[in-house]
Amino acid sequence: MNIAVCLKQVPDISEVRMKEDYTLDRAGASQRISPSDEAALELALRTKEQLGGTVTVLSMGPERAENALREAVARGAERAVLLSDASFAGSDSLITARCLAAAIRKLGDIGLVLCGRRTLDGETGQVGPMLASLLDFPCLPNLIRADIGEEITGTQLTGEGMRIFTCGTPAVLTVCEGSYVLRLPGLMGLRRAARTEIERWTRESLKLETEKCGLSASPTRVVRVAAVQDGGRRCRFVTGVQLVNVLGKAKVRP
Repeated sequence: MNIAVCLKQVPDISEVRMKEDYTLDRAGASQRISPSDEAALELALRTKEQLGGTVTVLSMGPERAENALREAVARGAERAVLLSDASFAGSDSLITARCLAAAIRKLGDIGLVLCGRRTLDGETGQVGPMLASLLDFPCLPNLIRADIGEEITGTQLTGEGMRIFTCGTPAVLTVCEGSYVLRLPGLMGLRRAARTEIERWTRESLKLETEKCGLSASPTRVVRVAAVQDGGRRCRFVTGVQLVNVLGKAKVRP
C-alpha cells in the first residue's frame, strides 16, 4: 500500500509572535514536527512494514520545512515532497487542504492518507476532513488506534468516549497525538536522509491558479486576537459528598 503522510513543521508556541495581519511570524522560533503528525508518521511506517508499499511525506511551507521532511526520511519514509511557493503564504485550512489534495493527485496510486488530527499552531482540526472531501475519500478522524488491512478499523476518540468505525481504502485518517510513539532514527536512516533529494513542487507544478492560493483566496482569517482571562471558567471545588448531592439535584433529560 502506498501511503502519503501530511506533516507540518510548527514553531515553539512559547517563542512565536503574531504579525500585524494576525498571521504567525515563524522567523526565529525553533521548529518541530507537530506531535499528532509524528503519530501519523509512525502509523504509516508500521503499516508499510505490515503490508508493504511506500511512505511519501508531504509538507507545505517555507524552505526550512525541509528539515521536517528529512527527519521523516531518517525514520523510514522513502520520498519527500515540499510544497513551497510565495503564493501559498497565509493559506487557511481550506486552501491548505486544496494544495495538499492537488499534490496527492499528482503522486497518484495513493491508498491511504494520514494526517495529525490538529497542529500546535492552529488546532483547527479541519485540514484532514477537508482533504478527504476534496479527494472524495472516506475520513476517519481523531483516531487513537487503526487496524489497516483490506479494510480499516479505527478507534475514534470523542467527547463521550470511544467509538469504532470501519471503511475501505483509499481513505484519509487523522491521528491523535500520543497514539503512536515515533521511532528514533538509526544511523542508516540518518545517512539516507542526508542524501535524499527533497522534491519541490510549486503552484505551477500543482496546476493551481494564483487567485485560488494564499491569504487572498482564504475564506477565513484571523481578524482579532484576545487573551483568555484567568478564571474565565467559573468553577468551584467540591468534596465527594457535595458532588453526590449536586448530582442528586440535577435534572436528567429522558
